[in-house]
Order: sequence, then C-alpha cells, then structure tokens
Amino acid sequence: MKILKALKTKLKKFEPSREKYMFTDNRHPEKGIMSAILGALSVATLMAAVFFTYKNGGQALAKYAVAALVAALFSAVGLVLGIMSRFERDIFKLFPNLGIILNSVAFVFVVFIFIIGLM
Repeated sequence: MKILKALKTKLKKFEPSREKYMFTDNRHPEKGIMSAILGALSVATLMAAVFFTYKNGGQALAKYAVAALVAALFSAVGLVLGIMSRFERDIFKLFPNLGIILNSVAFVFVVFIFIIGLM
C-alpha cells in the first residue's frame, strides 16, 4: 500500500498542470480570418472566370465579367481588413498575412486582366 501511494505521488509530479503555465495570450483576429476567406474566394472566382472564358473559346460572357468585378471588390475589402488586422496587438499573424497576400494577388490579377482587355 505504501509503495502504491509513493508511486502515485511521484507520478503526479510528471502530469501536466495547465494552471501553472500560460503559453500565450495571442488569438486569431476575426478581421484577419475574414480577409483570408475573402482572398481565397477572390482567387477562386477569378480562376473560375478565366477557366470558363477559355472553355468558351476566349469570349467572356457578361456573368464572368460581373464575377471578376465582384472578386475585385472582395479583394479590395479583404486587403483593407487584412491591413487593419495586422495592426492589432497580441495576435497570431497567419491569417492577416495570408489575407494580404491572397487579396494582393487577386487585385493584381484583376488589374492585369483589365490592362490586357484594353489592348
């Protein structure tokens, strides 16, 4: 009996105690998550519009142009949200950075398509 009790007390020393350690107060910002979601939607919408235009023989229908316009608006809003969330304190920077990158790629892609269309 004494041996079991001594063994249990020794094993308790090795159990993790969550009250003693606080690893971080950081959190994922909501604006950053929304920015990443809008960026992913923008990139996916633009890729789909280009793909369906290619399948249509290079003739862009009006619905593809509207989808690209909506993607451009989403990417502009997502870029603003990503930049705003990047300035928050005590956050994880994964989603704001991902949102800024995805929205920048989508916005540059829309500008590129627009310039190509003018030529």
